[in-house]
Amino acid sequence: MATIGLSVPSGLTISTEACHQYQQNVKNLPDGLWDEILKGLKFVENEMGAYVGNPSKPLLLSVRSGAAISMPGMMDTVLNLGLNDEVVVGLASKNGERFAYDSYRRFLDMFGDVVMDIPHSLFEEKIEKLKSSKGVKHDTDLTASDLKDLVEQYKNVYIQAKGEKFPSDPMKQLELAVKAVFNSWDSPRANKYRSINQITGLMGTAVNIQSMVFGNMGNTSGTGVLFTRNPSTGEKKLYGEFLVNAQGEDVVGGIRTPQDIETMKTCMPDAYKELVENCEILENHYKDMMDIEFTVQENKLWMLQCRIGKRTGKGAIKIAVDMVSEGLVDTRRAIKMVEPQHLNQLLHPQFKDSSKYKDKVVATGLPASPGAAVGQVVFNTEDAEEWHAQGKSVILVRTETSPEDVGGMHSAVGILTARGGMTSHAAVVARGWGKCCVSGCTSIKVNDEEKVVVIGDNKISEGEWISLNGCTGEVILGKQPLAPPALSDDLETFMSWADEIRNLKVFANADSPEDAIAARKNGAEGIGLCRTEHMFFASDERIKAVRKMIMAITQEERKAALDLLLPYQRSDFEGIFRAMDGFPVTIRLLDPPLHEFLPKGDMGEIINELSSQTGVNKDDILTKMERLSEVNPMLGFRGCRLGISYPELTEMQARAIFQAAVTVKSNGIAVFPEIMVPLIGTPQELKHQANLIRDVAEKVFSEMGSSVSYKVGTMIEVPRAALVADEIANEAEFFSFGTNDLTQMTFGYSRDDVGKFLPIYLAAGILQHDPFEVIDQKGVGQLMKVCIEKGRAARPNLKVGICGEHGGEPSSVAFFAKIGLDYVSCSPFRIPIARLAAAQVAA
Repeated sequence: MATIGLSVPSGLTISTEACHQYQQNVKNLPDGLWDEILKGLKFVENEMGAYVGNPSKPLLLSVRSGAAISMPGMMDTVLNLGLNDEVVVGLASKNGERFAYDSYRRFLDMFGDVVMDIPHSLFEEKIEKLKSSKGVKHDTDLTASDLKDLVEQYKNVYIQAKGEKFPSDPMKQLELAVKAVFNSWDSPRANKYRSINQITGLMGTAVNIQSMVFGNMGNTSGTGVLFTRNPSTGEKKLYGEFLVNAQGEDVVGGIRTPQDIETMKTCMPDAYKELVENCEILENHYKDMMDIEFTVQENKLWMLQCRIGKRTGKGAIKIAVDMVSEGLVDTRRAIKMVEPQHLNQLLHPQFKDSSKYKDKVVATGLPASPGAAVGQVVFNTEDAEEWHAQGKSVILVRTETSPEDVGGMHSAVGILTARGGMTSHAAVVARGWGKCCVSGCTSIKVNDEEKVVVIGDNKISEGEWISLNGCTGEVILGKQPLAPPALSDDLETFMSWADEIRNLKVFANADSPEDAIAARKNGAEGIGLCRTEHMFFASDERIKAVRKMIMAITQEERKAALDLLLPYQRSDFEGIFRAMDGFPVTIRLLDPPLHEFLPKGDMGEIINELSSQTGVNKDDILTKMERLSEVNPMLGFRGCRLGISYPELTEMQARAIFQAAVTVKSNGIAVFPEIMVPLIGTPQELKHQANLIRDVAEKVFSEMGSSVSYKVGTMIEVPRAALVADEIANEAEFFSFGTNDLTQMTFGYSRDDVGKFLPIYLAAGILQHDPFEVIDQKGVGQLMKVCIEKGRAARPNLKVGICGEHGGEPSSVAFFAKIGLDYVSCSPFRIPIARLAAAQVAA
């Protein structure tokens, strides 16, 4: 900001490289760094004509973090550094006692909390008790004499909490503060935030040491935080908050509930006018919406820091589209301004009818982050994470959130706070994640010990249901019904840019005509995975026929059961082909172990049920079930092994596919079926199944007097298949990576059991991400690369895609684009995310 001519307090920056060296050096400052800091400090002192530790010309400092990627509230800041009993007297002689001792008590509190690890609550207890005894409500109502008394109480907190005095040497304060900011890079909350947001590859945090400017010098001073556009809606209007006679942490820390930035126009018109001009300069310079912290000291505006602003999905889309319209950015840059997960937020529900719950609204706070949330009340991070892990929807209720709450905030569907404004920690973090948040709800009283929140006459205990409207700030009793969101014209415009830019096609995983229709609406260009086994569960008649097939003793009995299934499969395929209307449809043959189709429960009851359903005697059923029993079914009798053992199963499914395709084609609809054989490990397995499929195709085409173009390919799930991909490609016309099983077999992790140890691995840093959510690029990813190279060496026009859960995860999609996949396939509701992620790689 200083280089583009804005008023910025003089200062110096310690690089992220120094932080990295500090972490490597067992948390000791690197050789020579302290001398460099002192040299830089001399420059600042000369610039300011004031000196650290000098009572007659006191210079106070702020020490702030500065990571390459914004992580609001995750790392530490210290203000008013350099104060002690001597310096505060000098400061008082120049600026008045009340201001000086207010700054000193703030410093003691912040330094104790950030640097000395003394809980902020110990200081908060002292000031609340003092205000109560003096009969005042606000900190600003305390007199200079009150604040002097408070300073002594705060100094005693150090002795009681740490057994040592507050360090009065300003240089020692500075050294400890720099180390504290470096340490905050590796704090649990910062690590958790980076893990949640998949932030990797950073060296550490920078440290900015600046001369202090003061917003607490009376009614001509103040401090604020603003966004150059509304981060919730994207509207081109300043959005922020301001406090007269305050310091920055009062705003962002949620300590006082501030006023709208518009109020500054009245009380400090000249500073406000300059601030508006500065916002325009910063947007033009950075080509993005900015998050700005500023201070006004005796009517003089100072810009403290700026960063790219966090925003909601709705806000991100509007800002990107508007900035293209304004000529500020082009479409390729606009595509990169929206995070793929932002689109996820736009698919979140809203309340069906807000007029229906008006009589149940018990409080109204600030609408800090839009959307609707319905959940059970919890009062701390630990409970929020634990309940979320149990599959419960929770709303985290706090007096105010702190960075330590980041895990619980991420686990919650919504957040409600009694204190804090629209730019408080809770609001900023919630907006970044698309979480519904209502902050500054002053009418609620939170009792953490008893785990209750009192709202007027209502007492709500842990586990009770409430609903939050993040667009209006309303807190509503009970569970209110939700409705799907309405998508905007701006989103359609934005997604059209993404589709123009991307090279990677996006298909859907869809098992029914309804899924296929939803996929088309969300922009799918085909079906990349249709799981035929899901069709078998659609009705009692179907599952009974499957069980007859499983229990069959002879091939004739098995064929008879399959003949019952054929019309069901054919009908479903017809519906999917019609819904996709000319787009390719990849159908996977039966994959799961057969035991998954059997009833669950007591063995005797299962045998009785199967006998009555299938007509097979109980002894034969018991014998059959013993044969089906497997020690490790996911590596057992499943996939192509079923079709090779029971060729009639593959023949039935292929016949249903081709009959459906020819029928739909006869209705004037183009059809492109692609038949995918699962769990192939050898070329011989695929050849066996491909020959069966092609034989059936010829028979059906002959019988029906018409034909369709089709392909036969395979899933790459078994690591061996990736390593012999050149041999398999001689038989396969396409590959589709089944990354769920490929990950399972490469790591040797059972997906069903990984939950027992994966949280420990993630917490200990053994793994950075859940490999079943984010593709393992170094292991599984390398197998994929080898497979693609070998496969296309044997068959240059080989079509290659991916249909595992990773197909809708943004960082994985980026990796797939880079290694040359033709398409990704994901669940219908993740399609917009995959489309954007693919575009961002190409932009």
